[in-house]
Amino acid sequence: MTADHPSTPSPAVAAGHAPARRRTAYGKETWKEISFLLLNLPTALVGFVYAVTSVVVGVGLSVTVIGLPLLAAGLAGARGIGRSERARARGLLDADVAEPSPLPRTGGALPWLWARLKDPVAWRTQLYGLIRLPWGVVTFSVTLVSLVALWPVLPFIARGLAAADRGMVRGLLSPSDELERRIAELESDRGVVVDTAAADLRRIERDLHDGAQARLVALAMGLGLAKEKLHEDPDAAAAMVAEAHGEVKLALQELRDLARGIHPAVLTDRGLGAALSSLAGRCTVPATVTVDLAERPAEAIEGIAYFTVSELLQNVSKHARARAVSVEVWRAKDRLLLQVRDDGVGGARTDGPGTGLAGLAERLGAVDGVLVVDSPAGGPTTVTAELPWRGRRG
Repeated sequence: MTADHPSTPSPAVAAGHAPARRRTAYGKETWKEISFLLLNLPTALVGFVYAVTSVVVGVGLSVTVIGLPLLAAGLAGARGIGRSERARARGLLDADVAEPSPLPRTGGALPWLWARLKDPVAWRTQLYGLIRLPWGVVTFSVTLVSLVALWPVLPFIARGLAAADRGMVRGLLSPSDELERRIAELESDRGVVVDTAAADLRRIERDLHDGAQARLVALAMGLGLAKEKLHEDPDAAAAMVAEAHGEVKLALQELRDLARGIHPAVLTDRGLGAALSSLAGRCTVPATVTVDLAERPAEAIEGIAYFTVSELLQNVSKHARARAVSVEVWRAKDRLLLQVRDDGVGGARTDGPGTGLAGLAERLGAVDGVLVVDSPAGGPTTVTAELPWRGRRG
């Protein structure tokens, strides 16, 4: 892109992270940390007793038939303890800890047993339970004494102890590695893709049933009546055939519109520039399009970019009360970026449940994309989308 194009969003902005706020000594964050530290002792007692009991009993009885199943069941339960500890860390320490991917579903007792016995997430959770008891005693005692006798330095003590807790949670309860984290993300995104595909199929079925199919049924009936009147009333039959001809044109137009909604021919034949220009021509708000691409991305990415712009332009037409809108598309290294700007009233958000932008952000996330919305009240609105490039093969 040339120098006058908008710059690539920074990773922090693209990920939706706001700049860190300056915390006060006895602010909300400090009291949340103190609550976490005081809860360390009871939760550590539960985790320690569970880890020792499940491991000792399972290993001790491993020479019998029930030993290994008991050990596997204990490891399966450890995942639940780890889940609750991650939730506690997220809620009270604002720790960004991802959930590990679930174990694969296996058929039969032996595969189920083996999958749990070699589960690294469960074993690390058991280790977490064993080492937490002495740490829970320390943090509980120090925090309690600080509340009574060391009040002026309490925020600094709480912050230091909480930082160690964050490191322990991330080190032992996070997914095993980057691949494990990516699997967990893809497990979550797969549901979004499936739901979106199902909704699209229902829309296509509804459009076919209520539109082209109904019109073709009426056309067949009209032609049948015209055939009956052909000999006894040729003029009426001719009029009916002429009417049927008009219905055929309408049915063909509806089918073309439906096909364009699935994948427009102009996108396949001529690429994003021509396809987005066609979209802009149908927008109710005057729109300009600038596409700066030396080559075409993968077909799937082109399709996602096209329908992203289509939905954003529809939002501008329906809600923005804008006088003009611009669309810019360019490539930055291995990312395809598109930006839609309008001079409307602003106030667009992605965090409202059920909003169109929230759904669009989810669909982009499912393909490793990002949606960033800058829309202050009163406008203007700038929506930036990033997609992986994934260039064409061959």
